[in-house]
Amino acid sequence: MLDLFSITAPIFLLIGVGFVAVLSGIVAKHQAQALAVFVLNFALPALIIDALSTKPFDQLFDARYLAAYAIGSLLVFGAMFLVMRYAVGRSLSHAAIAALGSSGSNSGFIGYPVAVLVIGELAAVGLALNMMIENMVIIPLALALAESGLQSGQSLATILRATGRRLVRNPIIIAIVIGMALSLSGVTLPGPVDTAIGMMATASAPAALFVIGAALVGLRLGSMALDVGLIVAAKLIAHPLAVAFGFMLLPGVDPDLVVAAVIFAGVPMLSVYPIFGQRFGMEGVCAAALMVATLAAFFTTTMLLGIVSGN
Repeated sequence: MLDLFSITAPIFLLIGVGFVAVLSGIVAKHQAQALAVFVLNFALPALIIDALSTKPFDQLFDARYLAAYAIGSLLVFGAMFLVMRYAVGRSLSHAAIAALGSSGSNSGFIGYPVAVLVIGELAAVGLALNMMIENMVIIPLALALAESGLQSGQSLATILRATGRRLVRNPIIIAIVIGMALSLSGVTLPGPVDTAIGMMATASAPAALFVIGAALVGLRLGSMALDVGLIVAAKLIAHPLAVAFGFMLLPGVDPDLVVAAVIFAGVPMLSVYPIFGQRFGMEGVCAAALMVATLAAFFTTTMLLGIVSGN
């Protein structure tokens, strides 16, 4: 319990710093939004390049693990998208970003430290594999659907062309391609470039958490309680269950890696989730969902650890 608190406490502290900074007037809300632009266009792409390029490609490619984790994540993604789009009646972009929140985990900053508590250093392999699914499947799929939602009322061909143009210029997609190319080729970046990327990657988490705190100022949860509740329940409950189901469909994976996968699926969504939502007018919902999920995860992750460790 104390180990888990030591992992989540810094997250709350950084969110609190952003909240107090805007509430007190030290930082204006539009200034925090500018910081969000930095995270989305520079710091997060640097984090992705740093994470993917430094892992050998064979470590990033365990077909059975990748397929099982992808099945579980896509099941939750699809279910949340359909619920938001057709049962709740949200826009295509809104449904896509909600689906991202339900199936994209904070693997690096919460999932990995928690998994290490249970299976040790093998958690690093799970982290690399999970980041491949999150960065190559879940995030691009969510962005493609969300971007297409901005082109409503146009022909399918026009929507596909416009969405494709936006995606190929998207810094996240570009970073994924660069990171995978470096991993596959074995090429290493020049020292100064690698250091600069590492510095920006390090800035992504604290800056994103600061922005989340800023977005919470003036937020009224009542008007978004349904959306937040659905996203949080799907992320913390449905996602680990669906991932466990995926590994039941595809047995044969190292049992410790299966445990890691379920743990990764059971932690809150990406810390930059509200940054993704900002472009589509959903930063408030995303920030609230992340805050609630992080609070609730203190209890749900503790229970999940008890289940997977047999206690």
